[in-house]
Amino acid sequence: MGNITLVVLAAGIGARYGASIKQLERVGPAGEIIMDYSVHDAIRAGFDRVVFIVRRDIFGDFMEVIGGRMEAKLRALGVSWDYAFQSMEDLPAGRVKPWGTGQAILACKDLLTGPFAVINADDFYGKDAFVKAYSFLAAHRPEEEHSYGMVGFVLKNTLSEVGGVTRGVCATDGTGYLADVKETRNIVKVPGGAAVREGDSLRPLDGNSLVSMNLWILTPQFVELLDGGFAAFRAGMTDPLRDEYLLPDIIGRLVRAKKATVKVLPTGGQWYGITYQADRQPVAAAIRAMVEAGEYREDLFSDLL
Repeated sequence: MGNITLVVLAAGIGARYGASIKQLERVGPAGEIIMDYSVHDAIRAGFDRVVFIVRRDIFGDFMEVIGGRMEAKLRALGVSWDYAFQSMEDLPAGRVKPWGTGQAILACKDLLTGPFAVINADDFYGKDAFVKAYSFLAAHRPEEEHSYGMVGFVLKNTLSEVGGVTRGVCATDGTGYLADVKETRNIVKVPGGAAVREGDSLRPLDGNSLVSMNLWILTPQFVELLDGGFAAFRAGMTDPLRDEYLLPDIIGRLVRAKKATVKVLPTGGQWYGITYQADRQPVAAAIRAMVEAGEYREDLFSDLL
């Protein structure tokens, strides 16, 4: 198949990470960032187009750290690419972050003509996740306008050793389809599993629950719904400085209203990511171990050329 598109969400500021830009943190043996591995794994699975969503104020850093060399790799592999820019305009006074992942997808709505997969730039998903996403896309039929997919990770495989994380905790209907997804903040690793930190207390969670890591398979018709819902989101905000237009929330509402179906594609893969500065070294060590085990080459894209 042609024109199987990967959309990379790379516009987030990463407030918990400090002054540096976590999406551009070098973690590979030759200075690769997490995004390098995601794009590599996606191309190996069959994707042949990449759309990078960035902010104009970090675009220079993006091109310096990854953009120039990534373009060279994609060109050599016959993979096309585009850039889209998430707007930072019309923000209320005091707000420093854009409106969230839903608004980010709207930034590239004119570039999406068929079903596509979405990933976070700072999450390492692993090979299996991209194989499953590509297989779902390759089998998708045009008439399935509101039939989506989601790669689901096991919660205990997605936790930071350093602090709390946000995950879309999923419930399925028993037939492999999403029944609900709840964006849950401040999930921490505890002995034997996971819990939500609520003030001074911990509320246990099932560590074997499936969670969304924002690896969604969506359609252009979904983007139309996003576009129509954004104004309603803005009008209904309760906290203009913090409220976000988030994919898990939006998709969860569609599923509960029976306006969409989401096939859950489970993976037992281990997630790695950078939420805090202290996460960088463990991620770098894990990637080095995978290189030494032969899962990736030190010259990352050489196996695809």
